[in-house]
Amino acid sequence: MGVEIRESPVSDDEFEEMKQFVHDYLAASVEGEDEGGRMRWYPWHSAEYRYNHILNVTELAIEIAEKEGANVDVTRVASLFHDIAKLEADQDVHAEAGARVAREYLRSRTDYPESFIEQVCDAVETHSYEGDLENVPLETQCLMEADLLDKVGANGTTLMLLRMGYEARTHMDANEMVGRVLERGEDAISRVRSDTAESIAHQRIKRVRWFKEWLEGEIAEMEPPDTDADLL
Repeated sequence: MGVEIRESPVSDDEFEEMKQFVHDYLAASVEGEDEGGRMRWYPWHSAEYRYNHILNVTELAIEIAEKEGANVDVTRVASLFHDIAKLEADQDVHAEAGARVAREYLRSRTDYPESFIEQVCDAVETHSYEGDLENVPLETQCLMEADLLDKVGANGTTLMLLRMGYEARTHMDANEMVGRVLERGEDAISRVRSDTAESIAHQRIKRVRWFKEWLEGEIAEMEPPDTDADLL
């Protein structure tokens, strides 16, 4: 017989409820901990940062899914849950832990088809896969591509500069860290498979190259310190 699947299993109101659940779950994950829970030594991995990352990835994944013909509901729900366990589980198991949270949530709410739930949870569990993206379902690919893209471009550069400020580094160190964003961008371009994600990656990495050129130009204009004067 099978299960009859509605054209869109997740209404906008239900999706907003999911967003609130993810937000509250992340906040609870660090409750009682000082400055960021398990990753408190890495301040920008607070619950607020992680939630913003999830929203960024979700928005990107929806854009890719719509243009590439993937199931948008599966993609957006999986994206929303993909890092929900990031602040309470170790890096190498956070995807599996997130899938468990997603499965429990979706099974406890309304009447989502089991096939839909399994597609979502499989995507969450697989999103840390480091192999060829052609080996995963299209919805999982959209999520993984979006996750890669959020680490490059202006957003990735900003995160690196925040790290520079936190660690009190110099302009030269900042230039090196922006270079790491470029490396991530090149890696993203080599891994993504959809035309949509590749186009976004190229746009983002172009902006980083421009910024790095401006930064290098200004650094070159800085006069080196007067070593002899410093010794006096």
